[in-house]
Amino acid sequence: MKKIYIAGCGGMLGEAFYKQFSNDYQLKCTDKDVNDTWLSFLDFRDFNAYRNDVTEFSPDYLFHLGAYTDLEFCEKNADDTYNTNTLAVENAVYLANELDIPLLYISTAGIFDGKKDVYDDWDLPNPLGVYARSKYMGERFVVENARRFLVCRAGWMMGSGPAKDKKFIQKLMKQLKEGKKELFVVDDKDGTPTYTHDFAKNVKLLIEKEYWGLYNMVCGGQTGRYEVAAELISILKLQDKVTLTSVHSDYFSDVYFADRPPCERLVNRKLNIRGINTMRDWKVALKEYIEDYYKGYLQ
Repeated sequence: MKKIYIAGCGGMLGEAFYKQFSNDYQLKCTDKDVNDTWLSFLDFRDFNAYRNDVTEFSPDYLFHLGAYTDLEFCEKNADDTYNTNTLAVENAVYLANELDIPLLYISTAGIFDGKKDVYDDWDLPNPLGVYARSKYMGERFVVENARRFLVCRAGWMMGSGPAKDKKFIQKLMKQLKEGKKELFVVDDKDGTPTYTHDFAKNVKLLIEKEYWGLYNMVCGGQTGRYEVAAELISILKLQDKVTLTSVHSDYFSDVYFADRPPCERLVNRKLNIRGINTMRDWKVALKEYIEDYYKGYLQ
């Protein structure tokens, strides 16, 4: 059984990776936030600790998942963000090359400026803010320096339920749980949802086939924030009880002040050409997510 060291595994994506890989690989999952029994402590920003822990485990693959993803936090804490999202990735590249093993790095649709309607794997990024710049610089360092690597770009992430999901779906579900009868949702932001389990499964396929390189990896179908919210309300059968009100992004400018691209839509062009795109339509994935993780949540 091959071994995978997964750094920064305590978040929503890490939960899916643990579930999708644990039966077929020997895993060591670490994070600075030890919030599950299968996690042990490691702050990957500490290069010596990172190197010692990975070397001791002697893995066949190194997965580097963790990052700061709160855009407002990143704008207010730029140096901490670059240390976490960029320099720590450089550490991971050094380690993977040192051990001569492949490296997985997670990038994001947020590295584009949103001037196009859709972006494929070969479009050139133009990051807008600290978060996007920090992630893109991590991506570039991996591509330019790692011997064998996978860089997989995710879209609007959804997964892991109320325990770890800090993104759009959980924010809506929390409002519904609090009894809100009207949800205000922006209608000027387009993107592509990405279910964590679909993402982990497609990564697993790439690993097994050893198709190294950079890939867009999002669910099928192009959409916007408002349409995702409408589909969620439909899945929950709350159309007659909850009103969706569309607003411009300026409505939330006091809370969400970081620069965001108007369009983060990706298409999995390389996966499609290789014939290994297993990412499902976002509506199918969203329905499964809600049924698997939110049963009884609103009762």
